[in-house]
Amino acid sequence: IMVKPSMNLSDFEEMYLKTMFEIHSQSPAAIVKTSMLAESMGVSAASTTEMIQRLSGRDLVTYIPYKGSRLTSEGFAIAGKIKRRQLLIELLLTDIIGFDGDVSSVACEMEHAVNDELEASIDRLLGYPEYTHLGERVPQISRQFDPDVKSPLLPISNMPEASSGIVEFIALSGQDLKTLENQQISIGVTISKIQNSINVSGNPILLSESLTKRILVRLEE
Repeated sequence: IMVKPSMNLSDFEEMYLKTMFEIHSQSPAAIVKTSMLAESMGVSAASTTEMIQRLSGRDLVTYIPYKGSRLTSEGFAIAGKIKRRQLLIELLLTDIIGFDGDVSSVACEMEHAVNDELEASIDRLLGYPEYTHLGERVPQISRQFDPDVKSPLLPISNMPEASSGIVEFIALSGQDLKTLENQQISIGVTISKIQNSINVSGNPILLSESLTKRILVRLEE
């Protein structure tokens, strides 16, 4: 997905574009009916028609009176990026932070505040995911890898083979945190990964997949 700089869209305009993107994902060739879009957005058909005409004036939507609308190529790219940010935030909340509230609702609120730099950081932190746990495809982009990022912060689960790093953040509490302490894992400890084995001070340890996603290390050069 190649996207032009921000067009200063409102949160509501972004939600319309994302909703159309989701409908297009189910039926790529279909024209999105105004009634369907209005129902999805929880607003009146009149309000939806007004918004579609506004987005059409910005060349993000092609409006076909009495039939519906479609995203233009630029509208599709912007909508895909908004959807991508939603899914990345959902993965961040569940895998790294361990948030067990209304993940979808929180992600929908947060997606509008994410800029390109933060999106790239979350993408890198998650190990460049292509799918969610439910099998939904994360819209992909043409990434520009920064050569100056020599020691990224990554979950243990995403550490490259034959690498080591220092633990900087542990998103755990209670019994899980005690489990780590029993294995001498704490902030400042060096973790290494050799032949898919996680090692602390040269000794292999066993951690569940969920735990390895919530322990973040700064890779050593």
